[in-house]
Amino acid sequence: MPRKERDEKRRDNKGRLLKSGESQRSDGRYAYKYIDTFGETQFVYSWKLVPTDKVPAGKRPCLSLREKIKQIQKDLDDGIDTIGKKMTVCQLYEKYTRQRGNVRKGTQKSRQQLMKLLSEDKLGAASIDSVKLSDAKEWALRMQEKGVAYNTICNSKRSLKAIFYMAVQDDCLRKNPFDFQINEVINDDTVPKVPLTPTQENELLDFMQNDPVYAKYYDEVVILLETGLRISELCGLTPADLNFEKRFVNVDHQLLRSTEDGYYIEAPKTESGFRQVPMSAAAYEAFERVLKKRRDGRCIEVDGYKDFLFLNRDGLPKTAVNYDAMFKCLAKKYNKCHKEPLPDVMTPHTMRHTFCTRMANAGMNPKALQYIMGHANIVMTLNYYAHATFHSAQEEMERLQAKAKPTAEAKPEPAAYGPEPPAEGFVRAPFGALRANFTGERRSFYGRASG
Repeated sequence: MPRKERDEKRRDNKGRLLKSGESQRSDGRYAYKYIDTFGETQFVYSWKLVPTDKVPAGKRPCLSLREKIKQIQKDLDDGIDTIGKKMTVCQLYEKYTRQRGNVRKGTQKSRQQLMKLLSEDKLGAASIDSVKLSDAKEWALRMQEKGVAYNTICNSKRSLKAIFYMAVQDDCLRKNPFDFQINEVINDDTVPKVPLTPTQENELLDFMQNDPVYAKYYDEVVILLETGLRISELCGLTPADLNFEKRFVNVDHQLLRSTEDGYYIEAPKTESGFRQVPMSAAAYEAFERVLKKRRDGRCIEVDGYKDFLFLNRDGLPKTAVNYDAMFKCLAKKYNKCHKEPLPDVMTPHTMRHTFCTRMANAGMNPKALQYIMGHANIVMTLNYYAHATFHSAQEEMERLQAKAKPTAEAKPEPAAYGPEPPAEGFVRAPFGALRANFTGERRSFYGRASG
């Protein structure tokens, strides 16, 4: 074909020469044909050839074909998947969760909740290559304005960062728009979880012991305060989990319940969750009373477990929802007749929170406390649960100084043979002596008399 004739066929309706891969359709729209990174033929379209062209009346504004070609060439040069980057955020999240299907039921519910949030928000329908850093931050602001809890937004943002990281790894994107600090965008409006003070602990237990409604929950609250168990771990306890001879509670499962699946058993989240929690004297006696008063419930077996210790009025095992409602009503009734109200957030977790705080303030070895709590990371034990105050810090300094002073005054002469003496100021004492130091004549872990 002569060059002149070929050039006439390669021109648009305005007489402009079209480059290789470019064409114009009969309706006036421009098209560009190219081969993607997978060797597949792809097309892109535009109503404009160059940026200065006008979009026909009634058509949506768009990038010119030459601008799109420039982007495609840059993506191809960088190895970016030009098709994959056009999937929506919802499609990317669905792809991510499908590849990671072996998760706990609680995680499945969280995923469904995030997918619902994305589907109801404009971010979910956006192509992933169009999501910028400012768009991700605006999403967080919209979620907070919508009333979504701060912790939920944090967890959702963490998940979105993970899926966009996958997109970067798959060469669909160059940058992760969710790589930012959430606390720089929205304020943490979470009501702080405050542990009970020693006075509140004693007064709460005295109140429950003498109240006709809440006396039946007394032993369960004592056990929570004395062991630091998670409420799902408490609900899953059976007589086989109690070792009265060696005085410990074996924790290797938890009882949960959902509307869809009913009762089900799950193992602890991490290896650290498998543990043997020591029984204090108060916990020991509370468990004995529970077994003595326990009535026969319905013959229900959940994933091989039966004879659960704590039953509701229908003879079925209690779950977290039963205790959440109980603690809410308990706090309301308690506050009516006490000058010092209980913390605003009163849940079973408050008892666990209180246990850990008391143990930390009493001077328990952090690693021992981490083991009892079942935390995988020591940071959780130290920073999230153990609330130090100026007064507790001051008391600890005075306690250590009081111990160091007599040691310095009565420094022993080093022996002629044998191991080197301890460093100056170092005091080695058995745990029993230390515990007696903190609890005095009381037999519980942190200074409350059992009974």
